[in-house]
Amino acid sequence: MLPESCPPTPTPTPNPSPQGGGEQTEYAACVKHARASGIPRRIFVSLLGAAAAWPIAARAQDRTYRLGFLLPTTRQVPAVEAFFDELRLNGFVEGKNLVVLPGGFEATDDSLAERAAALVNAVPDAIVSGPAPPLRALEAITRSVPIIGMSEDMVGEGLVASLAHPGGNITGISLLSPELDGKRQEILIEAVPGARRIAAMADSRSTPPYHLEALQHAARSRGVELSVFGVNGPEEIAAAIDAAKAAGAAALNFLATPLFSLPGTRSNAIVMERIAALRLPSIFQWPETAEAGALAAYGPRYAEMYRQRARMVVRILRGAKPADMPVEQPTRFQLVINLKAAKALGHEVPAGLVLRADEVIE
Repeated sequence: MLPESCPPTPTPTPNPSPQGGGEQTEYAACVKHARASGIPRRIFVSLLGAAAAWPIAARAQDRTYRLGFLLPTTRQVPAVEAFFDELRLNGFVEGKNLVVLPGGFEATDDSLAERAAALVNAVPDAIVSGPAPPLRALEAITRSVPIIGMSEDMVGEGLVASLAHPGGNITGISLLSPELDGKRQEILIEAVPGARRIAAMADSRSTPPYHLEALQHAARSRGVELSVFGVNGPEEIAAAIDAAKAAGAAALNFLATPLFSLPGTRSNAIVMERIAALRLPSIFQWPETAEAGALAAYGPRYAEMYRQRARMVVRILRGAKPADMPVEQPTRFQLVINLKAAKALGHEVPAGLVLRADEVIE
């Protein structure tokens, strides 16, 4: 048992520091005394866990934080739910010590400047944003509010000075999209071995020409001709896919952009309907897209990227400065092959590729 002088739970000291530690000194000393007194290991480990976890909750509850968003997605998607779950696990709970500022979701390009101004005027402690267009809208208005972004290539898009030293008020996650677009092209060529012509579907507003040229060069080295079809918005998606089919493309690589790959969005619904109608094998950025019915996907999980970004938000709310926080990148990638989708397309995926997949949907 613990000595009678020990509190049953740690007793907070007034005004705990953002770094924590001082608030559990008395309790830690009691735990040490209990261990020396022969307390069973199971109980001792439980006490240590309580002592370690308590400062997190104490710091988070010390005040109420205001969190803003400027995102194209809706709030009612699994990735955003995962984001708030990760915040909760770290002691930040909406309705208790966290206020979510209104109007931050489903931000379209024609409303970005207005929404960004309103958001900054609401004096948030931090803003979660991405991809590049909303981040640039915020950058034009504030250089002081911490912004935790996510985009395809944060350095290449000019959002940060470098991955190691962002240097301003923006940090976040850079998705390695130029490299991964190339990897997905290799997988697509392997998935459709007889193809001599494929197409890259690109967001004309964000995909740089040099990236497209590198993909075309890589395709030629494999004996495949790559055509590029640019899209400026959802209203152009169906026509671009039809044009790719008419040009003889046997398969499509939907390059990294929120315009194509996010399950549950209007744009992705258009994409999925057209590739199914035209029976076009396609590969996407997010594993969740293949799980939702596409033939293949390769990359980090969308929901995990939101959890990773939530952990960065936690650090900001605890006092870290964006300029001092290196931009993070994905570390885990999944190849998902949907054989059910392949059957519907009348396409057979080579067995070797299926064996390499991290997830196969029968």
